Amino acid sequence: MSPIKLGHDYGLTKRQLAETIGLAPQALYKRERLGAAKTQSRLREMNEILTRVAGWAGGPAQAMAWYRAEPIPAFGGRTAESLVKSGQAGQLRDYLDSIAIGGFA
Repeated sequence: MSPIKLGHDYGLTKRQLAETIGLAPQALYKRERLGAAKTQSRLREMNEILTRVAGWAGGPAQAMAWYRAEPIPAFGGRTAESLVKSGQAGQLRDYLDSIAIGGFA
């Protein structure tokens, strides 16, 4: 996954993108770290979640605002960003799937 394209899509610099996924900026600036499984996994998880919510959030910028700031009651008020950073993207995806099929938030 290209951090340049992803950053552009959501209006983030590489440094901001690294912060958003919970990694040091070097993870996106150094080629060997950019290709690391952890870096690629976090980028993929963030992109997948933002893509899922962009439609109901009103677009990419609004999806990013939701991702970074909106507390999710089902996760004790934690944000999507916090969940991805702590390795709980799978649980967040399951939650979003549940909401998509008519579950309660």
